[in-house]
Amino acid sequence: MTVAHSAGDTAEERERVSDTWSKADLHIHSDHSDGLASIPEIMDYVQDKTDLKVIAITDHNTIEGALFAKSLEDMYDFEVVIGEEVSSTAGHILGLFLTEPVPPRLSPIDTIAAITEQGGVAIIPHPFANRAFGPFGLKGMGKALNGLAYHALEVFNASPYLLIANRIAAKFFAGGQGIAATGGSDAHVLRAVGLGHTMFRGTTADDLRKSLDEFETYASAEKGQLQLALRYMYRYPQIRRLQSWNWERCKAGRP
Repeated sequence: MTVAHSAGDTAEERERVSDTWSKADLHIHSDHSDGLASIPEIMDYVQDKTDLKVIAITDHNTIEGALFAKSLEDMYDFEVVIGEEVSSTAGHILGLFLTEPVPPRLSPIDTIAAITEQGGVAIIPHPFANRAFGPFGLKGMGKALNGLAYHALEVFNASPYLLIANRIAAKFFAGGQGIAATGGSDAHVLRAVGLGHTMFRGTTADDLRKSLDEFETYASAEKGQLQLALRYMYRYPQIRRLQSWNWERCKAGRP
């Protein structure tokens, strides 16, 4: 589904694409870990209810759901990036553009190296989240960020109650350290998909990768955070049950 520019493309077409900005949600969970929605449900929701051009399925310590979503990509008007939220020994790390799973319980340095070795992009999600947050046990990297050669920082995460953590991440990023900024929904319920997203130049997954490499992405958000918080409260028991069913996968790497 990804369309690369060829020698026959006109200059006008290349200029049109470079002037187009699109949305990508780079942090989505499915029922292959602790999300409530199935991959087909997520794909249909993105198609019918959002204007996202790219999504990344980033289940905990598995790429099964992402591979399934990728296999369905040709039936939809958006593209899928294969991702994983890896549990390192010091916190979660997102790997995007993966070809194989990254094992949990590695050090942050080794986790990032494993992502990079297969041509992937390493993103630090919710870096200043409290590990005890809500039903998800978000574990941010915090001070462990110093000295890590990651590619991008998630400066906006649409999970409820991360207002202060998002502000700290934005201030941390403001210094500019040769990294890209991203935003994601961290969706565990269907209605959260797309509420946090990354703006990138172009329309395809290849364009997204180029924007990340050139540090020109930025985080943005849709309205609906209060409704999302209420929905998570209502769905909390279901999410906890799903975590228990996938306990070995979801807890990997936690102390």
